[in-house]
Amino acid sequence: MSGYSSDRDRGRDRGFGAPRFGGSRAGPLSGKKFGNPGEKLVKKKWNLDELPKFEKNFYQEHPDLARRTACLVLAPTRELAQQVQQVAAEYCRACRLKSTCIYGGAPKGPQIRDLERGVEICIATPGRLIDFLECGKTNLRRTTYLVLDEADRMLDMGFEPQIRKIVDQIRPDRQTLMWSATWPKEVRQLAEDFLKDYIHINIGALELSANHNILQIVDVCHDVEKDEKLIRLMEEIMSEKENKTIVFVETKRRCDELTRKMRRDGWPAMGIHGDKSQQERDWVLNEFKHGKAPILIATDVASRGLDVEDVKFVINYDYPNSSEDYIHRIGRTARSTKTGTAYTFFTPNNIKQVSDLISVLREANQAINPKLLQLVEDRGSGRSRGRGGMKDDRRDRYSAGKRGGFNTFRDRENYDRGYSSLLKRDFGAKTQNGVYSAANYTNGSFGSNFVSAGIQTSFRTGNPTGTYQNGYDSTQQYGSNVPNMHNGMNQQAYAYPATAAAPMIGYPMPTGYSQ
Repeated sequence: MSGYSSDRDRGRDRGFGAPRFGGSRAGPLSGKKFGNPGEKLVKKKWNLDELPKFEKNFYQEHPDLARRTACLVLAPTRELAQQVQQVAAEYCRACRLKSTCIYGGAPKGPQIRDLERGVEICIATPGRLIDFLECGKTNLRRTTYLVLDEADRMLDMGFEPQIRKIVDQIRPDRQTLMWSATWPKEVRQLAEDFLKDYIHINIGALELSANHNILQIVDVCHDVEKDEKLIRLMEEIMSEKENKTIVFVETKRRCDELTRKMRRDGWPAMGIHGDKSQQERDWVLNEFKHGKAPILIATDVASRGLDVEDVKFVINYDYPNSSEDYIHRIGRTARSTKTGTAYTFFTPNNIKQVSDLISVLREANQAINPKLLQLVEDRGSGRSRGRGGMKDDRRDRYSAGKRGGFNTFRDRENYDRGYSSLLKRDFGAKTQNGVYSAANYTNGSFGSNFVSAGIQTSFRTGNPTGTYQNGYDSTQQYGSNVPNMHNGMNQQAYAYPATAAAPMIGYPMPTGYSQ
């Protein structure tokens, strides 16, 4: 067949290596019927680098449908679709095939032009693909090879109606591949509807389990303690040579708030979530991958498909709603054969997930915080949630019954944490810019002249240059109407006023009444 090489090591020569997991088993087995009745594939065995050798799917005798999409790959997120496209492009160049990636948040013009010129492989997110189908920019009449990547994630994101609408427009003699990290009832039902006479290949146990190369440390605390614990933990992490860290939060609002706070305190952090523009999301991921911003604060948009090889730490600032999401989050570290560390802040509000978390820890042979076991007992005995449900909750972290820091961190028992109540001003060889000085940031307070009742927002005198002072309100710089301000993208440094701003009220305020 023209356009194909007989070199079985084509992919390996470009550094892809041998197929991992189910790569060598993703195609039809010997003698198994696929497509039209009576048709069998000649190949008895194929590797991941031989994907384009399905002549039946890529070259068909339909001149009127020439240069239309023959292979469709559906992915749940833009980032995952882009990563699939990067891998597909390598093979397409060697096989003289064309591929494109269509997703929301990017200009439609270039994507439409790619489809009109004709591509054999189309990687898409469901929403943007339906937009193009409805406006007639493309069709799926020639498509006979359908791939559903991260099918369980697409169902969790509510894409089932869109998936069914897309599949209804694909010919019935298609070949369908469905990839899923979990096998819940919803995914099984989807497989029954879309796959006929299919083969189920399972890698590992049916129950989702965590990577055993990840050190999992759970800190049982309260919500009000998270910020202080996170700062102390980041001081510890940033002293490491490999310090690339992902901090997972539950909501987009929390992502923006935490990003603003950490950047204001001088930490090299950036945030990413679904409401960010595609341009900013790409820029943030590029900064993170190249180490310019080693701290990425993200929602679950980054829990799957984000493939950054050198992520060393994962912090679950907010515990997810399910153990599956927890496993996917911590799976961003310890990629391939590397090791990593996952820290989790677990609060009494997450008590519904405590049993599942303990099961995951036990399966991975991890140490279990006694406070987790206490939460299980409290739940069984019907004790109220909150501060009363935990004993000795003033301990900073679990460390084999001791008070203090994570002395089990990478088995360095004698490492001196030296935690104090003050923020460190430097990490590594860099100096944090614009942090509060020790004289003004003690135990999380902003000095004696911060009067909440009088709505007085100025800090005490002696603040270093570059901090908010003299009544300057931080919302002037980080207002919601300023685009891309959370990550500092394309923004000039703020020129702090040399003198105090004029009072908003032109006349003196009356004296307060005696209490």
